[in-house]
Amino acid sequence: MSIIPGAIRFNTDSMKLEYFRIGTAGIGTLAAGEWVNITTDSPDIQTGGTRGLLMGGYSPSPVKYLDDIVYINLATTGNSQTFGELIVSDRNHVHGGTSDRTRGISAGGYKYPGVYTSDIEYVTISSTGNAIDFGSDLNTATYGLGSGSNGTRGIFAGGVVPIATRINNIDYINIQSTGVATQDFGDLSVARYYFGASMCSSTRAIFVGGNLNSPYASTTNVDFITMSTQGNSADFGDASAAVQDHKGGITSNSVRGINMGGYTAPVTTENIEYYTLGTLGNAKDFGELTVVGSQGAGTASPTRCVKMGSATSPGYTNTIEYVQIMTLGDAVDFGDLNLQVTAYGAACSNGHGGLG
Repeated sequence: MSIIPGAIRFNTDSMKLEYFRIGTAGIGTLAAGEWVNITTDSPDIQTGGTRGLLMGGYSPSPVKYLDDIVYINLATTGNSQTFGELIVSDRNHVHGGTSDRTRGISAGGYKYPGVYTSDIEYVTISSTGNAIDFGSDLNTATYGLGSGSNGTRGIFAGGVVPIATRINNIDYINIQSTGVATQDFGDLSVARYYFGASMCSSTRAIFVGGNLNSPYASTTNVDFITMSTQGNSADFGDASAAVQDHKGGITSNSVRGINMGGYTAPVTTENIEYYTLGTLGNAKDFGELTVVGSQGAGTASPTRCVKMGSATSPGYTNTIEYVQIMTLGDAVDFGDLNLQVTAYGAACSNGHGGLG
């Protein structure tokens, strides 16, 4: 059946209007045509601006594994505020975060007292309160996942399972469909975890770098998938250096993706790089972080990319810093985390690039 570009349908799975647009055939997994969400609201209507959440994480003392959820308004600056707590996985870190305009998702992780988990739980971003069980789990108990979202699907890529085995699985959920089993999407080009960054437009999810098979073996590979289809990842380009990190969220608007630092053996880097999501190509230089550190949670609005906390040498930090995505330059101080120094958390927002 031939579908005319511009045709409109109501998707009964996502309960959203969609329009049909023509893509470019023959590039990776990009289809010749695809259905795309029609955005009918915005974070400003819901919360007065894009809200970013940091869920869980790790602090060296006294609690270590954390269940706290805090939030910031990405349109302003200032310290984070208390949102609630993780309930299903409880004290959890190195988990994946994704979201649509209303729900924030925490998936997988390594929780107290040292257990790999497949738990999925969610919060309503515009409110405050504790997380709720999603009603289904990841296909595999894993941590160090990459994340994606096109406003309908939540994507989880890669990870590590006992005993320190990297996986190449890509799974997905329908963010608004609780209790529905996680589905297989395809495979990454190479098994890995601790991605340098996860970035999304409304059509593509992009996974930067990652750890391969030892504490110091990272890759420059950048893969992408087309989220409305299913299939294996395709080559996007390369990072400037082999990088690993745990951002735990999506760090892009719909045009440009940002990687804010990470670990490039044998040092932690302050370099910030960017990618143009609608094309294929290598990383380009953006600027530098204010604090040299890795494992900070990352999230974004249509204008800003934010990094919350990090692991530095020799300690951890409560620093929040940001960049204006469509400019070039060094990061700027945003404020501080209001509870404790934190790294290895998951992040989400109701205004990242996968939401159009």
